Amino acid sequence: MSDAQHPYPAAPFGDWDGTPAAARQMQKTLAEQVRLEDDFPPLRLIAGVDVGFEEGGAITRAAVVLLDARTLEVVAQSLARIPTSMPYIPGLLSFRELPAVLQALEALPEVPDLIFSDGHGIAHPRRLGIAAHLGVVTGLPTIGVAKKILTGEHDELGLARGARVDLRDKRSGEVIGSVLRSKDKVRPLIVSPGNRVSLATAPQLVMQYVTRYRLPEPTRLADRLASRRDEKAARLRLSIE
Repeated sequence: MSDAQHPYPAAPFGDWDGTPAAARQMQKTLAEQVRLEDDFPPLRLIAGVDVGFEEGGAITRAAVVLLDARTLEVVAQSLARIPTSMPYIPGLLSFRELPAVLQALEALPEVPDLIFSDGHGIAHPRRLGIAAHLGVVTGLPTIGVAKKILTGEHDELGLARGARVDLRDKRSGEVIGSVLRSKDKVRPLIVSPGNRVSLATAPQLVMQYVTRYRLPEPTRLADRLASRRDEKAARLRLSIE
């Protein structure tokens, strides 16, 4: 795929000097570019993104799965493995993972209409989780689908599938996402828009692509690829046989 065909930047962090302080300041600046209104085309192709690590964290392994938005059939998938350039620092996950994610996205045959990212959108202390960061640097519509809260508080959540309550900033009361029960009595998901998706629409789209599992299909399949779960299962079967 040539540079003219895809929106993925070669240098997603600009002139960042590599320090956590500068990263936090960049997050505040980029957060001002997040758009929280629905601005995406009729969905034809959707993608799921997740990241895992190999060799004790030395290698970042980003997985992207491209799906037909109507049938949820897998159209393509890609992996990017690059040396990890930054340690884990809470709140700065995108600076650790985004280079590999962009490389994996670039390998896809087509650009997705919407990306579901394992991680937060604006439900982040500086309103720029990895889904929001990805959305701003690519300009693409994105949604963050996280497994636990990074920041915020919420009212009690019902136990039934589809139950949802607002996630709010503890100090300002600003709504920054949703706490969503994707299956009866399972741990909820933390859903927040990343870019070009509204707060109201983000959880609706997540539920639209939840099948019989807790995670929506795009991030569920990306999680399997990023975590090498299928490879491990295959090795286990071979060892048993």
